[in-house]
Amino acid sequence: MRSSEKRHRLIFLLVLTAFGLSSIVGSSKPSSGPATVKYAIDSSRSKFMARAFAGGLLWFKGHDHHLVAKEFSGDVEVTPDSITPASLHFVVKADSLVETGEAFTPPQKEIINTELREIVFHPDRYPDITFQSTNVSAKPANAGGYDVKIHGNLTLHGATKPVTMPAHVTLQGNELRAVGEFNVDRDDFSVKATSAFHGLVRVRDTVKIMFDIVAHR
Repeated sequence: MRSSEKRHRLIFLLVLTAFGLSSIVGSSKPSSGPATVKYAIDSSRSKFMARAFAGGLLWFKGHDHHLVAKEFSGDVEVTPDSITPASLHFVVKADSLVETGEAFTPPQKEIINTELREIVFHPDRYPDITFQSTNVSAKPANAGGYDVKIHGNLTLHGATKPVTMPAHVTLQGNELRAVGEFNVDRDDFSVKATSAFHGLVRVRDTVKIMFDIVAHR
């Protein structure tokens, strides 16, 4: 660099310093916030469940349905010591949802599971039930951990709708746990709940989704 260029640069830096702007010079890298940590959901220790409240006829009247997902995956990203920024993504295989309600006999459960596939979820056309967060807020809970609200988009039966999932999140070592529940209206997702065969899956509009996620760093 020539001496005249050095003088011009020195004068420029002195002017910036006088106005408190010298921090913008000398580095092209933008400042970044705290790094997030990714956790993978442990499906062997986690649960995704749906409770559909009774609305059936004849011999199924009065029995709620308790569905459990047998196959799912996903990941969680959180910021240590504050949770946020954070994100949640999960995928549940629609054909892995099965009836576990104690009110039903094994033969009844077989019929219900067939109707879940052929009438309710149609996994041949809509194989995945997915959730992707768009915003997460958190605050420390009185009993420890964090009370979290997870806003995002739920895709079910080919329809995508915004939902909010309240959850309680705890971090211990390399393990994260999130427990919560939220309601969905099956009509929002064009999910039928009646059968031309037996009428076994006939429920109210509101379905409660419950989750107990364990994830490892």
